[in-house]
Amino acid sequence: MASQPRRGGVSLPERRGAKSDETSSGVIARLRESPIVLRGRQAACDAAFVAKKLLKSTGKAAWIAGTTFLVVVVPLIIEMDREQQLNELELQQASLLGTPPQPPK
Repeated sequence: MASQPRRGGVSLPERRGAKSDETSSGVIARLRESPIVLRGRQAACDAAFVAKKLLKSTGKAAWIAGTTFLVVVVPLIIEMDREQQLNELELQQASLLGTPPQPPK
């Protein structure tokens, strides 16, 4: 009962491991085993392998660049901001005391 196809339903393809006599000598089987298809399949596998390795190495490089940025550049930016605030405070104090403001160095 379960092996009979239903009318109007979706039929699923046969499993890849199970080959019937009809498909093993058919055009699809001959195409599947042709050298061009095998070479294309191998090229696709090689391309996937290279892409996976490239993504891993790119991720490592991004991690190194990100941590270097956090350790080196962020403190530099914070220090430059502090120096700018200090210069602005000195200019404000100088203008309140009445001395002419000195240009920033």
